[in-house]
This record gives sequence, structure tokens and C-alpha cells, in this order.
Amino acid sequence: MNLPENFVRRTTALLGEEFHDLEKALEGTAPTSVRVNNKMNYVPSDEGVAWCETGYYLKERPLFTADPLFHAGVYYVQEASSMFLVQAVKQHFPNARTVLDLCAAPGGKSTLLSQALPESSLLVSNEIVRSRAYILAENLIKWGNPNIIVTNNDPRDFNALPGYFDAVVIDAPCSGEGMFRKDSGAIGEWSEYNVTLCAARQREILTSVWDTLKADGILVYSTCTFNREENEENVQWICEELGAEMLDMDLHGNQDITATDYGYRFYPHKTKGEGFFLSVLRKLSPIQSTQKNKRDDKKNVKFVTKSNDFTFSLQDSQRWVILPEENLIKAYDKSLLNDFLFINKQLKCMHSGLLLGEVKGKDLIPSASMALSKVLDTESVEKVEVDYRTAIDFLRKEAITLPDSSRGYILICFNGQALGWVKNLGNRTNNLYPQEWRIRMKI
Repeated sequence: MNLPENFVRRTTALLGEEFHDLEKALEGTAPTSVRVNNKMNYVPSDEGVAWCETGYYLKERPLFTADPLFHAGVYYVQEASSMFLVQAVKQHFPNARTVLDLCAAPGGKSTLLSQALPESSLLVSNEIVRSRAYILAENLIKWGNPNIIVTNNDPRDFNALPGYFDAVVIDAPCSGEGMFRKDSGAIGEWSEYNVTLCAARQREILTSVWDTLKADGILVYSTCTFNREENEENVQWICEELGAEMLDMDLHGNQDITATDYGYRFYPHKTKGEGFFLSVLRKLSPIQSTQKNKRDDKKNVKFVTKSNDFTFSLQDSQRWVILPEENLIKAYDKSLLNDFLFINKQLKCMHSGLLLGEVKGKDLIPSASMALSKVLDTESVEKVEVDYRTAIDFLRKEAITLPDSSRGYILICFNGQALGWVKNLGNRTNNLYPQEWRIRMKI
């Protein structure tokens, strides 16, 4: 691996003789790791990630696109080091009600947060680049937890929500030194100038959203780089300029994680994962709380979940408020309804709550969001278990036939896990899998 000369010089100054161990590790193969959902009892290997009980290392990297369980949201392919975020949640904000994941695409940390937080929490996942925000929404929909909002906003837009969040997670855009082994392109893009630029941009992002965090709220700041400018120096700046204190983490005996003066580092030559830095801080500076807007004068709409061809029900039915939004029908957790309506008004929301379906005439066309949701009562709908080849055909959005099934909307399942809907017409079916999600490669 041909590392930039200035990177070698700077990182040698940081690590001393250990740099040679890092260099050797960077020439090796990055481990493959996944984090499993609680949709089913799925154990993909016998080697777990020490700091994340739902994380596993795989012996080799399979073709994930060819696995229907991947598309069903049974697991997420995530770099092991970044799973350390779950310890920050457990140790410092296990009961947070409102959480913001600011730089969330493609969704690794957001799917982790949505599982680690209480079911009654609201997670707002933001991505400034619209094309990446679509991918973020897809991954969160497939994960299946309903109390989420996906937004496509500039960090400065969150000024509209002062003192709103109990916790904010910022996995900041960085120079990517920790990903050199995984992404050779990051080596060619690296420069000292870019390090300086990234550090300044990170401070700008932090300043933009600092007021959205409550006093005594928790900030998790992380990067996938090694240098101190983007890591410890920025954390020190947060403490001194914005008003915060760094919080310690219990490493639970994981001594290969390196504790520094302002955070925790993961080095590929010491931990089984890529380069990563994480720090947890408590906000000390005061802030006025958000003046929550009163709900729009909308009465709780009782939408009869029945159409010409389709009936369904949600688990714990009293928990939900069903609201029409133009031709869409959505379900919101009653305890969070005001929050959903408030965020929907303040930000550019691409996905909010649980989309049940779209009304066309007298028919309700069920959504992929409902099919993949953990709160759909699957006993209330007709479902069909399909074999591997049929599952792949369905995920390619090809026509499949179900001659032994009744007509109407049918939930397609593989190994007991929902993939999506078809409308069975008898001699053929209409495949309702989202066009933008379909498998494009030949399997």
C-alpha cells in the first residue's frame, strides 16, 4: 500500500513505533461484520463483536445482494468499530426520548440507534445529500421500526428546533484515514489541506446544531480518521468553546480500544475493525427549550383499514393514530404524534412514521414500509412463503405466479420474513416491490 508521505510522517508522530504495526494491518484484508436485527433469531457466525452483542464477524464476505434476508432487514452490513456507538447509548442515554442522527446515510448508526433506544423514542435521521437520503430511508424502512423520521436538511436548518433533542449523534464527514484499507480511493484523496478543511467543516456542523441539543443533553461525536485535528482537538474545542464535558466510557475489559485524553480510538492493528474515533460529551451551556407548536386542528381520524381487496391490522392497535396525508395513509405512535407533526412542519421529511399505503379510488395499495414493519400483524393478512429462486425473482421486481393463492394483496415471505407485496390476479401477479429497490445484478 502506497501511503502518502505526509500521512506517514504525521501518523508516525502520533503512534511512534506502533506505526509499523498499523501499516502492516492496512496492507491486510478488512474484516467483514454484520449487525443483526431482532426480527428473527438470526446468528450468522460463532464470532461476536466484543463491544456489541448483536454484531458478528463473518469468515468471508458473501454476495449480500443475493441474500433475501439482507433485503428483508434481518441484518445490516456494518463496520465493527462503529458498532461501539451502542455502548454510548447504553451507558449515557438509554432512555432518551428524542434523538438526532445528523449525518446518517447510509444508515448503519441509525439502524443501530433505532434498535438500542426504547420503542417509545423518536429518531430523526438526517442526510444533506438527497440521493443518499433515499438510501438512508430505504435501510431504515427495511429495519422495520416505526418511530423514525428521515430528513434531507442542511445542519443549519435545525436551528428551528432549539433545545429539542435529548441526544445528538454526529458521525462527521472526515478525511477517511481509517478507511484506507477498505477504500483505496481515500488514499488518493488524502492531503494535509483536506485534513484542515475537514476539521473546520466539522466545527461548522457542530456549531450549526449545538443549540438543538438540550442542556445536559448528550453529544456523540465520531469520525473514521486518525489525526488529532479532527478528533481530540475538535472535542477539546467543543468543551471549551461550546460548553461541554467529556464523559468516560466503561470498556468492559476491551483493552485493545485506546482511551485518549478526549475520546476512544480503534486502530486496525489493535482491534478487529477499521480506524474509528468516538467521544461522548454532556452539554453544559444553557439553551431555551423549543416552543412546541400546538397540533394542527386535526382530529384523530379513524380510518377503516379495509378496501375492496385488502384488510390488515397493526399490533397493539390502541397505540396508533391513523391519518390521511393527501392520498397517503400513515400510522403514528399516539405518544409521539405532536412530535411527528411538529418535525414534519419544520423540516424536509422524506419518510415519517409508518406509511401504510396509498389510496387509489376505493382501493388501498399497501406499502413496502408496512410489509417490512415490525408492527404489522402478519396474521391479519394473507401471506405466502416462497423458495429462494422465487424470492430473488420478486426482489428483481419480476412477475411471479401464485396459482394456489386467493386473489388480492399477498405478503411474500422468505424464511418467515416479509419481503413485500404482490397483487394476485389469478393467472399473474402485479409485483409491488419498489422500483428503486429492485436487484439489478444477475444472480
